[in-house]
Amino acid sequence: MISADRPATRLATRLSFLVAGFGISCWAPLVPFAKQRLHIDAAMLGMLLLCIGIGSIAAMLATGPLSARYGGKPVIVTSGIALALILPLLTIAATPVALGGALLLFGAALGSLDVAMNVHAVEVERAAKQPLMSGFHALFSIGGFAGAGLMTIFLSFKMSALAGSLVCAGIMLAAMLVAWPRLLPAMTGEDGPLFVWPHGVVVLLAVLAMATFLAEGAMLDWSALLITQMGLVGATQGGLGYILFAIAMTSGRLLGDRLTARLGDYRTLLGGGVIAVAGFLVLLSVPVAPIALAGFLLIGLGASNIVPVLFRIAGAQAHMPPALAIGAITTLGYAGILAGPAAIGVVAEAIGLRAAFWMLAVLLLLVPFTARRTARAASSG
Repeated sequence: MISADRPATRLATRLSFLVAGFGISCWAPLVPFAKQRLHIDAAMLGMLLLCIGIGSIAAMLATGPLSARYGGKPVIVTSGIALALILPLLTIAATPVALGGALLLFGAALGSLDVAMNVHAVEVERAAKQPLMSGFHALFSIGGFAGAGLMTIFLSFKMSALAGSLVCAGIMLAAMLVAWPRLLPAMTGEDGPLFVWPHGVVVLLAVLAMATFLAEGAMLDWSALLITQMGLVGATQGGLGYILFAIAMTSGRLLGDRLTARLGDYRTLLGGGVIAVAGFLVLLSVPVAPIALAGFLLIGLGASNIVPVLFRIAGAQAHMPPALAIGAITTLGYAGILAGPAAIGVVAEAIGLRAAFWMLAVLLLLVPFTARRTARAASSG
């Protein structure tokens, strides 16, 4: 029997998060090549990219119940390997229909892995009796940097998209093979229903996750346009804001477990929410570029540990089975990332992009305002 509180089990959990972040980020540099290969316009490309989200959400809805019944290991192993095997297919799909189908499967593998690895991480953290979730989530961010960076290097050296994706797939498969025997045994799941409607504090956790993911998605999709419209940077430097945000987010998660162990869930949520909102205030109200751009650092640091704490609380609450709660939070959070950019676009068209970002700041106020009630759910579980 494999103990949940072993260095090997923690390593396997970290590798699962690393593979998830690495896999999805490997696809990002390949998008222009897919557009060129299939001779499609931006509208068609957008529809195809939506397939990732559709596949992810559909799989997430099923993965929570499956992980609750059978444990996370079989889902992690299956979805992690599938993610690696599907990646090269994205580079050779010869028609939009073929690429759309491959992206649906790619998204499904990613969504399944996302839910199952968080279910597994909650078990590992509970056995360790100390905060570990932030460190696990930091590995997802590190995997994202590594995947996008490595694939970009391959393409820059004129390696074909297929060859680059095969190398990256090999790295992912190797990581999953290392993780496989070190994951917790498959039959660690719970008896009970395979589906429960989110209720009680889980609804609040899901809303807070959606708000946080929505803010993160806005950083990725809209921050460059925002700071160029505000005249803070030139068009060629628009990505600076997201770079600062991503660095702060990853750094905050690497330090987050020690911080949460010292402060507790309540103070972490309260302080993180306040710092993130303060970041929006600095970004949107200070006309001096270096100071305004520092707002991205505050947003990244403040938001970095909110979602890991929400997952921890989901694993400790007693309103519904932890795996089902984690599935609900992941699904709604991912829905926030998917729907968020479009919603921000609609709002920006009506009242301006800057006003839309002010609305994000107001939405994030939910985190500090509900921090005490949210943290109480863990102690009552």
